[in-house]
Amino acid sequence: MNLTFSLLLTTTTTPPVKPILTISTMAGSTVPTKNDIAVPESILKKQKASAKANESRAADLKKKREANKKKRAVISERAQKYTAEYRKAERDVVEAKRKAKQNDSFYVPAEPKLAFVVRIKGMNKIDPKKRKTLQLLRLLQINNGVFVKLTKATSEMLKIVEPFVAYGYPNLKTVRELVYKRGYGKVNKQRLPLSENEVIEQNLGQFGIVCIEDLIHEIYTVGPNFKQASNFLWPFKLSNPTGGFRPRKFKHFIEGGDLGNREHFINQLVRQMN
Repeated sequence: MNLTFSLLLTTTTTPPVKPILTISTMAGSTVPTKNDIAVPESILKKQKASAKANESRAADLKKKREANKKKRAVISERAQKYTAEYRKAERDVVEAKRKAKQNDSFYVPAEPKLAFVVRIKGMNKIDPKKRKTLQLLRLLQINNGVFVKLTKATSEMLKIVEPFVAYGYPNLKTVRELVYKRGYGKVNKQRLPLSENEVIEQNLGQFGIVCIEDLIHEIYTVGPNFKQASNFLWPFKLSNPTGGFRPRKFKHFIEGGDLGNREHFINQLVRQMN
């Protein structure tokens, strides 16, 4: 009985042993905190430089976005003005035809100022004069196409190379489809796609051509900067026409072939080749 009482007494009076972690936390930790560690000067400089670069990059991006927003507004305004100009020109032609009919007269349209020339014949049996003329027109490969301003000199050049090319007078739809789908610019003697207006602005901005609609307008209306705009465009690389050429390809168009001047029928050929 005494033995059991003594055992109970020892178990109840002996204080519990505290864990080691509790003692060490009471004595104070020796592990340094984040504030106690000194950051090397090189890392501080690198952090400041990166922060400064991020701020300047964000400021430049903000300026660029604001400039692009203003530029888009200007481009939209120009496109609307060009659309109104094209519609007015079409209405003027219709009204002139009506007036001529009322007066028992005939309406004679103005002579075309723009031609689209496509090379459809190779270089076999070609004399040096025709070869040089084709080089001046930048028609170096079959199915290459270029816009040409019709003058006395270019008309004579087209007569020289008539056995090798098909040409005619394109309308607005043909010009727009060619530039949008097959348009490439010549930048530092490289062929770059016209995927953004910045490419056009960097090369033709000094002539007031800052977007693709300006380029189309300059080409179609044969403006004062037509030469620079046309030279900026890489010769169009067209495909063989859908359904093929006519059976007698190397005869004149009026003889059932494809060569020579086909006037407004060039639009149909370009749509087959585009």
